[in-house]
Amino acid sequence: MKRNQGRTLTASVRRDWRKNWQLHLLLWPGLILLIIFKFIPMGGIVMAFKDYVPRKGIFGSEWVGMENFSYMFSLPNTWQVLWNTLRIAIEKIVVNFPIPILIALMLNEIQNIRLKKTVQTIIYLPYFISWVIIAGIVQDLFTEEGMVNQMIQGLGMQPVFFMGESGAFEAMLVGTDVWKNFGYGTVVYLAAITGVDESLFEAAKIDGASRIKQIWYITLPSIAPIVMLMLILSLGNVMNAGFEQIFNLYNPLVYDSADIIDTFVYRVSLVEANYSLGTAVGLLKSVASFILIVSSYAIANKYTDYTVF
Repeated sequence: MKRNQGRTLTASVRRDWRKNWQLHLLLWPGLILLIIFKFIPMGGIVMAFKDYVPRKGIFGSEWVGMENFSYMFSLPNTWQVLWNTLRIAIEKIVVNFPIPILIALMLNEIQNIRLKKTVQTIIYLPYFISWVIIAGIVQDLFTEEGMVNQMIQGLGMQPVFFMGESGAFEAMLVGTDVWKNFGYGTVVYLAAITGVDESLFEAAKIDGASRIKQIWYITLPSIAPIVMLMLILSLGNVMNAGFEQIFNLYNPLVYDSADIIDTFVYRVSLVEANYSLGTAVGLLKSVASFILIVSSYAIANKYTDYTVF
């Protein structure tokens, strides 16, 4: 019986290939690029277990096993970098989570379609701007002589050294990340709100429900699955505190509070040329991220019926 099912499946695959061979052929360029740039470079992971010397190459370098990992955990700043990564990433998730929901609810209340689309476009635009450009703007605004400090001094307060004080710099990181990314979440939640059955609102109006009660008892429960899904999937980014943002903004004055795993790997590998240690740190982060992503998808599948495959 199983053999017959296998033959039937094979025959079905062959028929599908003959019928849609042009579509399958279109996949090959992408698959080839994926293999070249994603899978083949994974062979470099072996450097994490070797004392890599460039002139000897990966295979000619001495095998040292877990020495690089032991050395990594013996460094005094390893745990600080790990803590910085988790702290900054969690802060971004916590602050980024409610703001798109609130903005989407407010935009949904706007009756003027043209105004609604204009506001939606404006808040979505920063999502497409590179962190390199944003970093230049932020540095001009938040330097000691920048516009923000001029406004603070105009209010009779002392200027804030945003680029050198750990607390101020961290708040600026979270704030700029929210400004750049909340438009994307807003669009997602607006799409979910648009899909809510209008008959529910009509029934609520007949019962005398105010607009606030309609939002609380109809809109929010209706988009709860997508809200839960977005929150759960964000857990996969706990190990990603934002390399592009921090790399373009931070400086040695805030290394203690803003140095994350990705910037640490960059500095150790490319600046200090300790490729083996940098690979070990990057591999550890990748394994942790993989576990978090798989776990988040499993939770999403269990509680929201969200499946990837």
